Amino acid sequence: MRKATLDRNTAETKIHLELHVDGKGKYEISTGIRFFDHMLELFTRHGAFDVTLRCEGDLDVDQHHTVEDVGIALGQAFTQALGSKMGILRAGYFVMPMDETLAVAAVDLSGRSAYAVDTKVKVRIVGDLQTELVDDFFEGFSRGALANVHIKVMYGRSNHHKIEASFKAFARALRFACAKDKRLAKVLPSTKGLL
Repeated sequence: MRKATLDRNTAETKIHLELHVDGKGKYEISTGIRFFDHMLELFTRHGAFDVTLRCEGDLDVDQHHTVEDVGIALGQAFTQALGSKMGILRAGYFVMPMDETLAVAAVDLSGRSAYAVDTKVKVRIVGDLQTELVDDFFEGFSRGALANVHIKVMYGRSNHHKIEASFKAFARALRFACAKDKRLAKVLPSTKGLL
């Protein structure tokens, strides 16, 4: 069972997270930022991950700590749940259309943190989320999971759709990267012998 339970408490946020990688897309998510919750719900459903997440952050200061710390915690939970990473595909990509928008995501669970995100969002706020923090979420995930995360919106009109397509593409790319291959059950997907 590829599961993780994580409590991450700082002076800025208190996070409780439960993850089941091989889930059915069930979620209970509360961060205090409704649009962000919605994106995490989409991530959970499209990745077929089960996630319970509660975050109490210093939203009276800013949304940054909440969004970034949730990304870090989620990345750490995936690292914990995947263990040695033996037998996983390790890398995945997905091209996600959403109406007029097209987003591409690629993930490599390489043991190295790197990220590049280009959402082409042109407004400061979507729903109740500060849009610049979308990058911070993906950077946080990359750091927490020690993964390469690349997301690019190719085109689109709606800023909502650009962010949503990014989260959906990321979820499906990560789902593929986490998938197991029976032929590789006892093989670490690295020629270095370490991930």
